[in-house]
Formats: sequence, structure tokens, C-alpha cells
Amino acid sequence: MEKILSIMDTLLGENGCPWDKAQTHESLCKYMIEECGEAIEAINTQDMDGLREELGDVLLQVVFHAKLAEKAGFFNMDDVLNTLSEKLISRHSHVFGTDQAFTASEALEIWNKNKKRERGQN
Repeated sequence: MEKILSIMDTLLGENGCPWDKAQTHESLCKYMIEECGEAIEAINTQDMDGLREELGDVLLQVVFHAKLAEKAGFFNMDDVLNTLSEKLISRHSHVFGTDQAFTASEALEIWNKNKKRERGQN
């Protein structure tokens, strides 16, 4: 992860890539959609080599957005990863807490219950 973050810092830095430095969250939306679509296509065609590449492209979009947010003073990649970690633990209370799930549907029910609780939608 550190390597890709360092590469993005270089690309967005003073002597970096003019195209990358001109991008915004809004201008990158079409690429996020495109890369997710290509990953889905690789899954649907069971192309594991293609999936490996496309997951990297999806991750690039995540890193790019996080770096833009960091430059603007909003959050950084560590914040994204910490938020994801907290969410995974909170939503999997059947693994990290006291709830019990023995089937995939029970686990999904607990996930949705916890999601509603987190959003104040009890």
C-alpha cells in the first residue's frame, strides 16, 4: 500500500503528471464506474488474470480519491482504511461480538440490523 501511495504522491506532486494533477473527484467518477464494470466483467467471465488487473484499477480509483481528499485537508487513506475496519467489526457482531449467525442469511440479517443501528434507524 505504501508503494502505491508514494507513487500517487509523485504523480500529484510539483513535478508530477499534468493530467493527474488536473483531476477532481467529479472528473474521476466515470473512471470509477468504468473500472468497476471491467472488474464485474472479469468476474462474470471467470477471468482471474483480468480480475487481478481490474481490482488494481479499482484500488487505484480509491487511492486517487483518498489522495485528492488528503490534499484538500479532508481525510487520507489511513482514515479510509480505519473507517472500513471499524465498519467490518461493527457489522460482523456475530464474529466480533455476541450475536450468533449460523447461515449466510442470518449473517446478512445481522449486518443489516447493525447498519440500521449505526445510521440511527432502529
